[in-house]
Amino acid sequence: MRDTPNSTEAPDYRVYRARRRLLPGRGDGGWSLGDLRRRDGRGPGRRTRKRVTVGRVVRWLAAAVALWLLVSLGAFLVSGLGAAHVDSEAQAQLDPGSSGLLSSTTTLILGSDARPKGSKEPGANASGSRSDTIMLMRSGGGTSAKLSIPRDTIVDIPGHGRTKINAAYAYGGAGLAIKTIKQYLGIPINHVIEINFQNFPTLIDSMGGIDYTGSCVVSVINGGYRNGGITLHLTAGTHHIDGKRALALARTRKNACNHAEDDRARVRRQQKILAGMKNRVVSPAGFIRLPWISWQTPRAIRTDMGGPSLLAFTGGVAASGTAPTRVLPGTPTPTGSLIVTDARKRAAVQQFLNGG
Repeated sequence: MRDTPNSTEAPDYRVYRARRRLLPGRGDGGWSLGDLRRRDGRGPGRRTRKRVTVGRVVRWLAAAVALWLLVSLGAFLVSGLGAAHVDSEAQAQLDPGSSGLLSSTTTLILGSDARPKGSKEPGANASGSRSDTIMLMRSGGGTSAKLSIPRDTIVDIPGHGRTKINAAYAYGGAGLAIKTIKQYLGIPINHVIEINFQNFPTLIDSMGGIDYTGSCVVSVINGGYRNGGITLHLTAGTHHIDGKRALALARTRKNACNHAEDDRARVRRQQKILAGMKNRVVSPAGFIRLPWISWQTPRAIRTDMGGPSLLAFTGGVAASGTAPTRVLPGTPTPTGSLIVTDARKRAAVQQFLNGG
């Protein structure tokens, strides 16, 4: 019956049930179709996409860098557990000093001419190898200085008389070499690093090679490649060299490009190689290879420093500036030896201690 203005009967109402909402979760009845069509695209089960901002990118990069450094640190410390250490005689000759991170320290770097056992190189099975590389490094606390001593420099070796300085290593190893240099120059030596020439090329290769700038070098070491030695040919300029060529360059004494060169030219090349290694480590390419470099570094040396101390030392070297190439000045003799006057020696030592 329809309602009319004059009707007295109750109106006829019908009850309709509302349509069930598509998804529950909003208000008291869930999500509606309109909610799902909101312009911002947010709805049930969908997470809001965060905008990519400069700040977020910087935080992600910082986290990635921190993780990469942590991996490199772990590789260095684990590899350092198996690193070789110098003998007790060498350690007894060292003077107390810092690790070279926050304060300066003096380190003696030695590289012997020992050949790998079983190789075809002359002297591979000989004992009493001499030191091809004798270099003092002062680093840490913002100090950076290097002083190379040519192997043919005539000095007094305790217990063996007056002869070439490289013979000290042959007579008494690193211990006698340290004692001889301390007596000759009158300076304390806090640490010693012996370079393992057998593993040295692997360390350079872990860096992806290094850049070297210098004059022409042509040398055939111990008969060249065919006889188990090394053949090197570098024109004047800048070259990217691998581990084998870096080792050959460090050991070159007779340069076919310049027959007038003596051992002073070789030690200058050795300092350039070390500078190239440092520049490579602190470069973007070196950062990418940092875990491999960290793993190989302790394996290429023998030292008095343990893992944490060696890590602090390398950090101090990396943070220090690049020192100029300096060689103890000597006068050649007819026999090929070098004589250094006391005045020249004092001047060189003072410049080294002052970080110049």
